Amino acid sequence: MLKGKTVSASRIKIGQLMQPEHANNHGNVHGGWIMKLVDEAGALACMRHAQRRVVTVVVDQMMFRQPIRIGDLVNLTAEVSYAGRTSLEARVEVIAENPITGECVHTNTAYCVYVALGDDGKPTLVPPLIPETDLHRQRMERAKQRQAFRLSHRDEQ
Repeated sequence: MLKGKTVSASRIKIGQLMQPEHANNHGNVHGGWIMKLVDEAGALACMRHAQRRVVTVVVDQMMFRQPIRIGDLVNLTAEVSYAGRTSLEARVEVIAENPITGECVHTNTAYCVYVALGDDGKPTLVPPLIPETDLHRQRMERAKQRQAFRLSHRDEQ
């Protein structure tokens, strides 16, 4: 049995300034660019937890609540919210910050699922997740429910 790891041990933070090449001609950052950053942040948190390479399996619904503009600093915080046998779910929060005024806006939160790979390229066991707070326990319980839902609908795809 692998030794468990805490939620905070997986947490990563990434910041990136949004440039014109990230946006459309109205100055709004492309959702696909944010999705790429979300996937990278989630994968890094899961790699930190599993100490293995991971591959993306699922990106749950991603709803953009507020636009992100050229010149915004996009801050992503990712942490593992669920660890199964070989799969992990990462919770990724996206905040757009105006670096001049300091105003921050929560633009979205996404949940992504990854599978850890062994040296042979096949799924491998991951350490159990240890929640540290009541909020972590609540998030972990909701993540278990999401995972059960995903698994129950896997054959419908």
